[in-house]
Amino acid sequence: MRKKINNDLTLYYTNNFPYISKKESDKKHLVTIGIGGNIGNVKKRFDKLFLYLKADTRFDILITSPLLLNPPFGFLEQNDFLNGIIALKTNLAPNDFLKNMLRLEKRLGRKRSFQDAPRTLDIDIIFFDDKKINTKKLIIPHKDWANRESVIIPLKHL
Repeated sequence: MRKKINNDLTLYYTNNFPYISKKESDKKHLVTIGIGGNIGNVKKRFDKLFLYLKADTRFDILITSPLLLNPPFGFLEQNDFLNGIIALKTNLAPNDFLKNMLRLEKRLGRKRSFQDAPRTLDIDIIFFDDKKINTKKLIIPHKDWANRESVIIPLKHL
């Protein structure tokens, strides 16, 4: 199902987006990740990511947003992006969590060419508990998240 918000923005509802878990998690850290992509069959890739996370005992998916189709920013000469939010729990520390997300991006075909380039899958850590981290490798909360429709609109639907 899809729901048009305006000329530029459309919400998509699929089997796994939105999703609400029926079980409690005993894991320590609440993490919110943003997912995005605009190359190939992005919905199918998001479903694969969802299933990988669900099958991995280090993660408990709590809730997912519907998916938002929205225009690119930065580099504009590319297809629209599909974006969503996944809230999950884990016992991994922030840097270990980041390594796992980078590994999943790569496993699902991510290649890095230039900033704001088209991509098969992008996983951003938006929040990690209430932590504030600012290192060369990791910035939490994600830089500029509050100014991005691709984060704000899916977050509103959690």
